[in-house]
Amino acid sequence: MRLTTQGIVLRETNYKEADKILTVLTRDWGKRTVKARGCRRKNSKLTAASQLLVYSELTLSERGEFTTLTEADPLEQFWSVRQDLETLALASYFAEVAEASAQEGETCPELLSLLLNCLYALDTLKKPRALVKAVFELRLLCLTGYEPLLDACAVCGAPEPLRARLHLSQGVLCCAACRGRLGGGVSMPLSPGALAAARYIVSGPPKKLFSFALAEESLRRLGQATEAFLMTQQERGFRTLDYYKQLERSLPEAGRG
Repeated sequence: MRLTTQGIVLRETNYKEADKILTVLTRDWGKRTVKARGCRRKNSKLTAASQLLVYSELTLSERGEFTTLTEADPLEQFWSVRQDLETLALASYFAEVAEASAQEGETCPELLSLLLNCLYALDTLKKPRALVKAVFELRLLCLTGYEPLLDACAVCGAPEPLRARLHLSQGVLCCAACRGRLGGGVSMPLSPGALAAARYIVSGPPKKLFSFALAEESLRRLGQATEAFLMTQQERGFRTLDYYKQLERSLPEAGRG
């Protein structure tokens, strides 16, 4: 059976002498494991589309349990992302998280759109990496069933909690004074600006997720909270995140975006 869809490569693994095994997030059939035969040979028509983070029009051939890439036309390669090591590391983190979050064969067009929008924000809009990272982490959790409850303090009901905190395991907001009544677990502080941004990311229109700006301290608070919330809800870490943070520490300040 032949299938035609659009998809982005989340992972690539060399196989045999000239092939790759790809993990592809497709628009119509969710996450698929695909063999790209001969894509590592010189002049192969599949070479470009078999690279990490390339979004393409794909033709797949399905026989039994095996899916093979037969034709591919790259639609977006995100060249600016690839030209900066730190940005590429962040984009690779997005790909790893998306792979961990998507289920094999389960349709998830919203997740694909989020990933593409975040890559576009890095590549074309030149949005700050920290801002795109926070948007990706929090919005992905909303799409995968872990949306935090940010309307009011979960204990006293105050719509604007005093010294607000996000309880990571319960996914609720609380005042600092109410924190003890939520039981054990870690909570992260949110400044007023960070809380307002988090509320916007959770409920804002998908095409306008980056239509806001934050002061440096509020962005730092937001990023710490979204990352910790993602790690807690996913119950795992990510090697690409470790690498990205290592680069953040080692690269000169002038090279950061």
